[in-house]
Amino acid sequence: MDLFGVFSDMAATTLIAATLIILFAGFVKGAVGFAMPMIMISGLGSILPPETALAALIVPTLVTNIRQASRGGWAAAWQSVKDYRVFLIAMLILLVLSAQLVGVISSKALFLVIGVPLVAFAVLQLAGFTLRLDPENRTRDEALMGGFAGFLGGMSGIWGPPTVMYLTATDAPKSAAMRVQGVIYGIGSIALLLAHLRSGVLNPSTLPLSIASVGPALIGMWIGFKLHDRMPQATFRRAMLFVLVVAGLNLIRRGLFG
Repeated sequence: MDLFGVFSDMAATTLIAATLIILFAGFVKGAVGFAMPMIMISGLGSILPPETALAALIVPTLVTNIRQASRGGWAAAWQSVKDYRVFLIAMLILLVLSAQLVGVISSKALFLVIGVPLVAFAVLQLAGFTLRLDPENRTRDEALMGGFAGFLGGMSGIWGPPTVMYLTATDAPKSAAMRVQGVIYGIGSIALLLAHLRSGVLNPSTLPLSIASVGPALIGMWIGFKLHDRMPQATFRRAMLFVLVVAGLNLIRRGLFG
């Protein structure tokens, strides 16, 4: 496989811009645990064909999620799976079921359904309104939020924001929040890889680009980890909420303008 031939038709400015976008996406993921695909698809989609931009993010998304989930060791990752098993089970069940409903609800309507409450939640939290879920109702709340995340994920491929909403509302410790996100998104990224090997988006022409994107993503993530490790819990929470606002506004934009 020629990892460099894929760049032969790329202008130097395009290559530099793509590398910087991937670095930044990796940095944000390392700092707060999510939003890398959103940043990559938005940024790369402005300089590359849409399918090429989508292909470019598939392999680095998988690799960075594995790195994120395992950063504290596989034992800690497995403990996070056990701690959040109700959320994961509910998410996977609803993801599989709701995937059968694709086309019933328009993607634009779904983006608005996700984006509007997401922005409202994050802005209220940043403004000082504190939503905390009662630990006594954890099983119920995990099942509801996990199911909600899975329902949206099956229909739109987006389950990160509801996951972050739940972790924020429970004030999950930042190390646990990072691991859980890595596990949840890692499961999704495996599905994404398999789906697009089958769809043809990831093919002999685009796979080298996706593999080459892993390096900048990991470098950016390493820098983001350095910032993450220095952040107090309160700062980490506010950073997550700020990125949620950006993610929600992006979903609203897609819902209104496509």
